[in-house]
Amino acid sequence: MSSARITLAAVLSGALFGLGLAVSGMTNPLRILGFLDVFGDFDPALLFVLGGAVLTTMVLFRFVLRRPTPVFAARFQISDIRTIDRPLLLGAALFGIGWGLAGYCPGPVLVGLGVLSPETLWFVPAMIGGILLHRLLRGR
Repeated sequence: MSSARITLAAVLSGALFGLGLAVSGMTNPLRILGFLDVFGDFDPALLFVLGGAVLTTMVLFRFVLRRPTPVFAARFQISDIRTIDRPLLLGAALFGIGWGLAGYCPGPVLVGLGVLSPETLWFVPAMIGGILLHRLLRGR
């Protein structure tokens, strides 16, 4: 498979994902914070977006895995890790804290960066710093 076709597929997939985030309102951090505010001004919109994603995955994943190989790769890359360990729990906690403080996670913040949302100008460098810090600590 040519790298140009793989790149095109990645760009189209990312654009479709970004469009879905934008149409559903998930690029608005106030909407996410409203979902996390279960005892205040609760906004259930994210629940419906997550439910739609889970339902779509449950239905389509079975068809995808029936293929002998993916369309744009030599093999499927499915993790065989089945344990919950300290690094997973710490990473999930850090992600959740950041998500709760900022109302952003990587997908929506990149869409926000594309439309020059002011909050993304501090969040994206912080996210990149976290990625680099993880790589530095993980290398030890």
